[in-house]
Amino acid sequence: MAKIKFTKTELKAQTDALKRFQRFLPMLQLKKQQLQAEIAGIVARVEDVSARENAARAALDGWVRLFSSGEELLQGLVTVKKVRTSKANVAGVEIDVFEGIDTAVGDVDLWSTPAWVDDAIDSITAMLALKSERQVLQRQRELITAELVTTSQRVNLFEKVKIPACRENIRLIKIALGDEQTSAVTRGKIAKARAPEAADGEEGGNAA
Repeated sequence: MAKIKFTKTELKAQTDALKRFQRFLPMLQLKKQQLQAEIAGIVARVEDVSARENAARAALDGWVRLFSSGEELLQGLVTVKKVRTSKANVAGVEIDVFEGIDTAVGDVDLWSTPAWVDDAIDSITAMLALKSERQVLQRQRELITAELVTTSQRVNLFEKVKIPACRENIRLIKIALGDEQTSAVTRGKIAKARAPEAADGEEGGNAA
């Protein structure tokens, strides 16, 4: 902890610092609340997307079980070429927002494949889109959680260290300045009381 000076200049510096910390703290607390609310929303969306992804996978597994060659047929049938995202800013954090996916469909011989393959392609595409959306949401959560940790640390620093330290420094400086003023007044009174004695002594010497 830096040593403080018991001066009026230091008192002003500590007072200004306290006002600055007290002004910033509510903004940090609001940001913390916004980040917490955003994380809660992302968690809810991840759970919803995961549930739909599992449902799509279960439906696809049902088709695969109907045909002995189904699993082999579906392997690599649809692949993700690109995950399309846009940028957004959440409480100062830049994140990607899921927009959709671009896919490539493997060569399918319509004469030799069962009719359900067309429906399977749609289901696989939907499942891959949900998986990609879930991954984007999870990345959002990671970034916002990291920012929440940093913001929480700053809130704690202001609440538990900076503001209490400034208040204590101000208290100590005021006590020191008050003691100094009291000492100055006391010295002044003593000097004033001694002044007539010194004058009387000079007069007595002159009379002799």
